[in-house]
Amino acid sequence: MADRKETGPMSAPRRRFIKTSAAAALGAAQAVQSVAYAAGSDAPEKKEVRIGFIPLTDCASVVIAAVNKFDEKHGIRIVPSKEASWAAVRDKLVNGELDAAHVLYGLVYGVHVGIGGPKKDMAVLMTINHNGQAISLSKKLAEQGAVDGASLKKLMDKDKRDYTFAQTFPTGTHAMWLYYWLAANGINPMSDAKVITVPPPQMVANMRVGNMDGYCVGEPWNHRAIADGIGITAVTSQDIWKDHPEKVLGTTAEFVRKHPNTARAMTAAVLEASRWIDAGLQNRLKMAETIADKAYVNTSVDVINQRILGRYQNGLGRTWDDPNHMKFFADGAVNFPYLSDGMWFLTQHRRWGLLKQDVDYLAVARQINQIEVYRQAAAAAKVAVPKETMRTSKLIDGVVWDGKQPAQYAAGFRIKSMA
Repeated sequence: MADRKETGPMSAPRRRFIKTSAAAALGAAQAVQSVAYAAGSDAPEKKEVRIGFIPLTDCASVVIAAVNKFDEKHGIRIVPSKEASWAAVRDKLVNGELDAAHVLYGLVYGVHVGIGGPKKDMAVLMTINHNGQAISLSKKLAEQGAVDGASLKKLMDKDKRDYTFAQTFPTGTHAMWLYYWLAANGINPMSDAKVITVPPPQMVANMRVGNMDGYCVGEPWNHRAIADGIGITAVTSQDIWKDHPEKVLGTTAEFVRKHPNTARAMTAAVLEASRWIDAGLQNRLKMAETIADKAYVNTSVDVINQRILGRYQNGLGRTWDDPNHMKFFADGAVNFPYLSDGMWFLTQHRRWGLLKQDVDYLAVARQINQIEVYRQAAAAAKVAVPKETMRTSKLIDGVVWDGKQPAQYAAGFRIKSMA
């Protein structure tokens, strides 16, 4: 029984100490909330949670939360569930087969507003990672001189034919990075190219047989294209938007209403796993070994471990160390569900005509992003929380996004497909 006390849910006094101490550092209002939890109302309503993931490097914090038993610390058991496509993740979240998922930020928003499948009120509990995606172009294109955005535009203007690019889900992050990058280089993704949807693990195989000229996907499938000699990295997503939001821990609004303590416990467990991953080189290498397993990403460790350390190559002889590689924690800066991050995806859905009219962007973000749940989870995990719910960024085309005037921002792009 002594061992069970060590590895199982923390005792009430221990929880009270951790939560109250963390809350004190974060503000008196949270302290009042945390004392209420410690008094006995904080037990997770659901002890076992099924969290879906796609075989990508950035599923790591969900997997590590289970493998390293950070879930047990918060009174739950996480069962990672490997899924075949983002459409499958969406459907299983909506119908309740999954309790939560490692999921595309834009997918959650699309479902919530009814443009990414069956309309369902959704929730973002935390951001899982920043950076770490890329756009790959085929070796054939590279041999014709298309190795970046400018040279791709030049080739497409010169050699008129149908060009096909792939993304992973119509309202998802990879679609938005692909569209933004193409447009920044003068290519309208809606009229100058054909865009198809392909699940991440199938990208390399489809490129190999010539089904597309390029794709945007998460790692390790960009590095894998280089390793297999079929593609090159034209641009990283962090070059499109430094420290951009990527995957989130997503669920339905109904799940949060019915299981608020479980939602908090899941978030705290994944937060602790995120912190562990980013704590040092050895942890990152151990993470790569863990997720390379057949049960998770199912690839060789060396395909994963280079880019998670910031060691990049483009497949054409150039190598570099990228300080803006995939981050899971960065002292908590990664994980806060900024309202402006969610709003950005809606502005791009509007820009490309997926969203037929403007919505109340801020109101929608407040509905989806569970900032209070995150704050409670951060207190439990002793993670600092930023004071502001908006942040400012400059993207690859020099345009600044700060969450202000989202309708004007969406309409202000020269290349767009708004109705």
